[in-house]
Amino acid sequence: MQQKIIRAWVVYHNLPYTRGKGSNLGYSAAGKHKKRGGKLDKYTFSMHNARMSYAQQAHISSNVCIVQAYAKINLTLDVLGQRADGYHELATVMQTIDLHDTICLTATDDNRVHMISTMPELSNDENLAARAAHLVRQRLASTQGVKIELYKRIPMAAGLGGGSSDAAAVLLALQQWWQLQLTPSDLLNLAASLGSDVPFFLTGGLALCEGRGERVTPFASYWPSSMRWLLLLKPAISVSTTAVFRNLPASDYTDDMHSRTVSSALNAGSCPHADNLHNGLERSVLERYPQVAQARKDLLKAGAPLVRLSGSGPTLFAPFAELTSAFRVQQQLQAQGYEVFLSRAIHPNTGSVCLF
Repeated sequence: MQQKIIRAWVVYHNLPYTRGKGSNLGYSAAGKHKKRGGKLDKYTFSMHNARMSYAQQAHISSNVCIVQAYAKINLTLDVLGQRADGYHELATVMQTIDLHDTICLTATDDNRVHMISTMPELSNDENLAARAAHLVRQRLASTQGVKIELYKRIPMAAGLGGGSSDAAAVLLALQQWWQLQLTPSDLLNLAASLGSDVPFFLTGGLALCEGRGERVTPFASYWPSSMRWLLLLKPAISVSTTAVFRNLPASDYTDDMHSRTVSSALNAGSCPHADNLHNGLERSVLERYPQVAQARKDLLKAGAPLVRLSGSGPTLFAPFAELTSAFRVQQQLQAQGYEVFLSRAIHPNTGSVCLF
């Protein structure tokens, strides 16, 4: 069974969402999955039918492994309150999108982890991708050297989960490439130790994430046609997630009803109401960062039907039903000097590893 689960994790076809017969991946509704014993109880995950399919396409040889690491958006983000450990209790519905980084892992003979990125400031051992490799080596007392080359396309400190995504990609790539005897529980614990969003990126797709974000319940692969195209606007600033949560007033805390309501709608194959696409950090971010507030106004003025903040920002996203409308708004905002990405929701589909 373990080998079947591991094989199911290696998936890598970039397919659009479809609705209808065969689209349900076999996940139970949120809250109805069974907890397993041991450490997995701490990081609850619907694993039995999970398509552990992080990188959309993996190319593996004895010396080289190439994977893609996908960004995410938060359809909801309910902040329930601050915990005793200093973190905040969250409920958030997240979805992977086809904006991605590319990671090339190359075997070396020098018993070291080398981190090289197209963004020089990421070429160090503090990079989450490098930390993931170090963690695996420490966990298994491995002396295998590896060079990690990161072609960075996901904006940094943008609320899109790029660093967490890179870390999850490295964990899954090493699991397959080095044929590691790590159980699902092992991987979940490694992922959670690296960051709150990393467990979500082990599967990607559409999921409800709770706790600090480490308790993940995947959904069926339904995506509303009214949100087929996603326009992402990244204002020319970086936002510290830590600072955003530190400055969040208790008056912006909510219960988890926005996330639960959106989860129920998507699981039922219907489009969630715009009022429930709520981000509890948005009001505070718009107030403290005028560049984000102005970008939101410009998106709406250009024709975006709805604009929401992803994560702690500063990236904003706007859904569109038609490509022509999304592309027209993208061109208008790029002419104003904004960094804008036209993307779509994706869910990895089971496939084969490509050898070369």
